[in-house]
Amino acid sequence: MDTKKALPILFLVMFLVMVGFGIIIPVIPFYAEEIGATPTQLGLLMAVYSLMQFLFAPMWGRISDRIGRKPVIMIGILGLSLSFFLMALSTELWMLFAARIIGGFLSSANMPTVMAYVADITSEEDRSKGMGIIGASVGLGFIFGPAIGGVFSQSSLSTPFYLAGATSLVTFLFVTFVLKESLSAEQRSSQEKEKNSLLKALNGPLSMLFLLQLFVSLSLAGLEATFAYFAAEKAGLGSVELGYIFMIMGLAGAIVQGGLVGRLTKKLGEGVVIQLGIIISAAGFGLILLTEGFGTAALFLTIFGIGNGLIRPSVSSLLTKKSTTGHGGTTGLLSSFDSLGRIIGPPLGGWLFSIAIGMPYISGIILSMVALILYQFYQARTKTSHSLDQ
Repeated sequence: MDTKKALPILFLVMFLVMVGFGIIIPVIPFYAEEIGATPTQLGLLMAVYSLMQFLFAPMWGRISDRIGRKPVIMIGILGLSLSFFLMALSTELWMLFAARIIGGFLSSANMPTVMAYVADITSEEDRSKGMGIIGASVGLGFIFGPAIGGVFSQSSLSTPFYLAGATSLVTFLFVTFVLKESLSAEQRSSQEKEKNSLLKALNGPLSMLFLLQLFVSLSLAGLEATFAYFAAEKAGLGSVELGYIFMIMGLAGAIVQGGLVGRLTKKLGEGVVIQLGIIISAAGFGLILLTEGFGTAALFLTIFGIGNGLIRPSVSSLLTKKSTTGHGGTTGLLSSFDSLGRIIGPPLGGWLFSIAIGMPYISGIILSMVALILYQFYQARTKTSHSLDQ
């Protein structure tokens, strides 16, 4: 499929997927509470989704290498739709958990397969730009989704779930009729032969990039889980102001990923952009400690968001260029490490916050520095393996 046609289609697909996902975010806590969930059970309800993503994203990536991208994307979106409708119909807590488990299992097919699709259709030179466009669509979906969910929850708490299910169903039909397959039969059979390459990737220099993504996700998830409490205590900000702050941060991240990443990687290369992103993120964490009000909170979180927006597309691009396995297997493994960070990050951030309110952000600086060191290790090991090959 032509890149110029496919990228806007993939942008729209992931935007709609994330709008559907985002619609239920502001409603889930109240909906679960109404059914009888305790705060601990609510935490588990959120975590079980990420756990399923962590476990099954690599599997779906490998399947997409074998059978093609389009059928796996369709499974992922249909699974998401099914889980939303099941949540809307849930009358007991176990039903809600079952819906989240089904949703996590099936929808873990979406992100790695879409990123693998981008890797299939872009040249190495334009790879980061393509990955950035997908990152931007995800960011924008997360901005609009919760706002829509908040509006529709006023009539009934189950309405956003029906709306999210319908949005995903429309997205599924759009993919069915508009998106074309990116992998030819020959490419599928050649990628099938590379069964052990993922294990090689985890033992080789590329393992450093997967770990780097884990530490970046860990620091981001810790911030997301604690910033509302931090801003309320430090600057007296409420939920409306926080909504605006996260919206500004999300827009900045989307602009960076959609427009800036591709240009920067063409000029400087992925490695420099990854390191630049980590340094800006670390600076953002440090500045957040100086928050005094709405203006400073929005500015400092935006600086962090810009840095974070540079990292993921560049890591995805570099991995798909350097890995010898199928793109789906590689992006699936990357999604798995991302999810692991999102599982560990919130409870770790909460625990650190209970020690001192600034601790999640100090740990964010430390985790960023660890990510930077991991990139240096990646470079050193790459040079060593190159000299051994010669």
